[in-house]
Amino acid sequence: MKKLEHLSGIYKNYDTFVIDLWGVIHNGISLKRSAINVLNNLSKKSKKIVFLSNAPRPSEKVRNYLKSMKLADKYLKNIVTSGEAAMYAINENRFGKLFFHLGPSRDESVFFKVRENKTNLENGDFILCTGLFDDHEDDLNFYKHFLKKYINKKFICTNPDLTVHRGVKEEYCAGSIAQIFESLGGEVIYFGKPHKEIYSMCFNNKEKVLAVGDNLRTDIKGANNLNIDSIFITGGVHRDEFKEDADLPELVKQYKVKPNYFQSELTW
Repeated sequence: MKKLEHLSGIYKNYDTFVIDLWGVIHNGISLKRSAINVLNNLSKKSKKIVFLSNAPRPSEKVRNYLKSMKLADKYLKNIVTSGEAAMYAINENRFGKLFFHLGPSRDESVFFKVRENKTNLENGDFILCTGLFDDHEDDLNFYKHFLKKYINKKFICTNPDLTVHRGVKEEYCAGSIAQIFESLGGEVIYFGKPHKEIYSMCFNNKEKVLAVGDNLRTDIKGANNLNIDSIFITGGVHRDEFKEDADLPELVKQYKVKPNYFQSELTW
């Protein structure tokens, strides 16, 4: 793992840049200026940019969110989300017809086409988890009691991330609930990074790819699973887990991953 001062020093080695959004391009509140400069330069060099996000929503919703942050349309051609991949499976009734939605109402777009199949926890064929309930967004113990009688049902996790930082505040994601469900003895089916299937929506085997992300469990692990190069952005989700660059080898060893490069933020 090598410290990378400038992406401009290695970009010529790659055709396609698969870039995470939350923690790399924005912090949940505003865009990161240094990262936008990278997008501008890659675009000028006619490089393919794909945003790959574990957002539990269809790609179009994420596109609109980025537009609201004033990200230019020219960067928004290729957006792939875990929610989009899950939506295809749900629309095909791949896990059954009736489902219980575990998550905030803002994520209901992921099952919009089959919304009439939404039911209660008792009657659902499967549990569709997009996140935490708004009134229990900080209490993981609630979900242990809530789910313990239903571990016989399939649990569909549309966002494998455990946490994100919205500005300086850390928030739980659907992956934290999935972990609880597994600890209770249940089976979880994940959509999104680091699982290989999502990457088939991003590039083909002929492309030379560089993945960029701030999450060792998902972004970097996913790159390792696909045997593609990666940059670990250290100023994101793991920023409180180490004190200085010298601590990073131990951190990546702990997560059993191997990034090729690291930067504190994505920098051209």
